[in-house]
Amino acid sequence: MRRSGVTDRQPAGPRSVVITGASRGLGLASATHLYRRGWRVVAAMRSVDAGMARLAETTGAAADDPRLIPVALDLTDAASITAAAKEIEGSVGAPYAVVHNAGISAAGMVEETPLSLWEQMFATTVFGPVALTRELLPGMRRAGRGRIVLVSSQQGVWGMPSTAPYSAAKGALERWAEAMAGEVNPFGIGVTVLVTGVYDTEIITDAGTTDCRDLQGVYARHHRTMDKRGRAAVAKAARPPEKFALALSKALDNPQPFVKRPAGPSARMLMIANRILPPATLHQMIRLSLGLPRFGRLTTREDTHA
Repeated sequence: MRRSGVTDRQPAGPRSVVITGASRGLGLASATHLYRRGWRVVAAMRSVDAGMARLAETTGAAADDPRLIPVALDLTDAASITAAAKEIEGSVGAPYAVVHNAGISAAGMVEETPLSLWEQMFATTVFGPVALTRELLPGMRRAGRGRIVLVSSQQGVWGMPSTAPYSAAKGALERWAEAMAGEVNPFGIGVTVLVTGVYDTEIITDAGTTDCRDLQGVYARHHRTMDKRGRAAVAKAARPPEKFALALSKALDNPQPFVKRPAGPSARMLMIANRILPPATLHQMIRLSLGLPRFGRLTTREDTHA
């Protein structure tokens, strides 16, 4: 008996999943977890040698293990995306699932972040994933089953100061997911948005973030307060990436046509607040939590003096 909107066609043998950004962080934890659960994992990454060394260590897989397939992928390079799609289809055919996890992090106010950073952010988070999906969708559509998972963030729920490029790109990712779901659901392909909270990965560290902040400029007061409070919050709230891998595993088994759900308590709280509070109220709550000055507090004279 088949539930409405859910295909009963299942792939023969282990299900295959493509995970972008599989060389570290959430992608590494997810690839490791799904491999251990019996999935055939296509690990897409820019640095294949380094990434596969990490995966071999975490999974214990042999170099020629047919369930762990490395694919070189640079989401900012159109030729790399096309080549990766051909390699994926040559290795596993139409993948059962595609997980768009790869991403970059940046800190800085809108005035401080160059347009080149915005372009790189959208290329990595939106344009590259769209291009890869376009390459893989025909095969998935013909197979009549599968799932596309887009990894968003709580910054995609509500734009956060000093992360405008990241927040904007994650928001665009979510709107793309919502639109695409209506297009591909009739062909048996589900879409999931996983909204992540804070996880203990390199992307939240100084080393993993492109820092565009001018700590002596007109936003210096913002940065001092936000940096202090942000570090304290991360130290308290950051969860191990293995927790995300569990959430992803459940998402891949979810048969619903479209799902948007949090992966972590901080994301869950923000999603609830965004649903029930007026935007002006949520804006003020976030301002107060970050210790930012009230409306009109910083005058032109103070701006010039800074």
